[in-house]
Amino acid sequence: MLTGATGSLGSHLARALVRNHHHVVILKRSFSDCSRLAEVAGDITSYDLDTTDLCVPFERHQPFDAIIHTATAYGRRDESDAALLEANVTFPLRLLQASIKHGTSLFLNTDTFSRTALSWQATYMLGYHLTKKQFAEWGEYLSAIHQTRFVNIRLEHVYGPFDQPTKFIPFVIRQCMRRNVEIALTAGEQKRDFVYVDDVVEAYLALLIESKVLPKGFSEYQVGSGHATSIRELVQKIHSLTKSSAQLKFGAIPYRDQEIMCSRADTTALKTLGWKSKVELDAGLAKMMKIEGLA
Repeated sequence: MLTGATGSLGSHLARALVRNHHHVVILKRSFSDCSRLAEVAGDITSYDLDTTDLCVPFERHQPFDAIIHTATAYGRRDESDAALLEANVTFPLRLLQASIKHGTSLFLNTDTFSRTALSWQATYMLGYHLTKKQFAEWGEYLSAIHQTRFVNIRLEHVYGPFDQPTKFIPFVIRQCMRRNVEIALTAGEQKRDFVYVDDVVEAYLALLIESKVLPKGFSEYQVGSGHATSIRELVQKIHSLTKSSAQLKFGAIPYRDQEIMCSRADTTALKTLGWKSKVELDAGLAKMMKIEGLA
């Protein structure tokens, strides 16, 4: 079972699971944009949770080998705190409880590196980070009681084709492709671990394949390239790849309060399962732009 399948990461996962001959059941809403799933629409089973009770797919398909939970609300669309709580805690908690009830032995939860800086003094996406932390804690608690496998996947900065245009890398690419514009940026000294979406998908598949050797209860895996690149260097790479005439105004925007100045995944645990990051940043950016017809 896969949630968030109509989103960027979820759609990449859905296609990969179908290619690997999994029977994929997705949970979505009746009004979800399914355009990213067009090529596998006939190979997946879908349920609209705004018109169907959550128990129905479990009763029809139990037991699932795994639940892969990627659906999330970021708060970027002015969702209320209550809406964030429903999307990021209440819904996945009901999903986790149903999976335990119906004998699912593995729950893969998608988490984020950015909540490591969770602080009451930091206001940027606080509701998102707080709710992601809260659900991970519920997962740790319930998996210990029921001796099921709850794997918390801490993603670094994922990028790849067909992501939301407001995400940082797609935004910079499109700005750079405009003529004679100024792009306002921070000083760009903060470093991030940029990981191509294909590598992220392979990490999920590795966890599925090796699920029987994963410990019962709570475990956590960090997913990234293992390398930190400054925002300034990333933007300069994109500027060069696009042969842009845009003026890069580093320092025009101040850093956020409680800015994370360096984040890099420790991929040691994943490497023991035979996974490693394969797509280097320059190649990933070029591949992303080629697939989207921007190169």
